[in-house]
Amino acid sequence: MLRVSAASISLTGSPETMLRLSSTLLLAAACLLVSTGAQRVITCGNHVHRLSCETGVIRVQESMYGRRDRDTCSGEKAEEVAINTACSLEGAEDTIRTSCDGKKVCEVTPAIFARDPCNDTFKYIQTTYTCIPANQGHVIHVYHADFGRRDPHICSFRREASHMENIKCSNPTSKVAERCNGKRTCSMRASSGMLGDTCPRMYKYLELTYNCLKSVGA
Repeated sequence: MLRVSAASISLTGSPETMLRLSSTLLLAAACLLVSTGAQRVITCGNHVHRLSCETGVIRVQESMYGRRDRDTCSGEKAEEVAINTACSLEGAEDTIRTSCDGKKVCEVTPAIFARDPCNDTFKYIQTTYTCIPANQGHVIHVYHADFGRRDPHICSFRREASHMENIKCSNPTSKVAERCNGKRTCSMRASSGMLGDTCPRMYKYLELTYNCLKSVGA
C-alpha cells in the first residue's frame, strides 16, 4: 500500500502494485528500468510505516511486527508494555512483501495485519529492504482504482479529524484505466475535479492497483 505527501511522484512497478495517493497529488505511473544498499525502517505503534526508493523499486528482505527488545520504541512507555521481547506475528513478512515489493513508495499501518500477536505489548514494524531495477519493455494495466477514504490513518498528516471520519467513502473509477492502460508512463491529478466527489468535505486519496505487463513485441 502506498500513500504520498509530495507534490508529485513517479511509480515503478514490477509485480502487481497497490498505491494510495492523497487527493491533491499528481499520479505518475511508470513501467521503466541500480540496486542500493539495504535500508532498515522501524515504525512505532500505529504510525504509518513508509518505505521508498529514489531509483528502482522496493524489494523486502526481512520484516516483522511485534517486539524483539525492550529498547526499541520504548520512550516513555510503561515498562510492562515493553517486557515481552518474544512477540512476533507469524506471516508479517509475507504481508509486507505483498504490499510493498515492486513499488517505488509503500505505506502501511498495523491495520494491514490480520491479528494482534500480543495485546498487552507496545509493538513496532521493522523492515529491511533494498531498491532494485524495475521493468523495461512493459506497459501499465490498471486493475482497480478508487477515490475516497477507507482508512483513518492514510494521508492524515496535519488533517482535521472531521475531514477523515468517514471511512466508508468509496468511489470506484474507470478514468485511471481509460487514461493509463497500454502506456509506459502515465500522469494524472488525483482530485475531485478529475475523479468525482461522492464524499464532500472528506479528505480523500486515490487507491490504485496496477501491473506492468509485457508489451506486444517487447
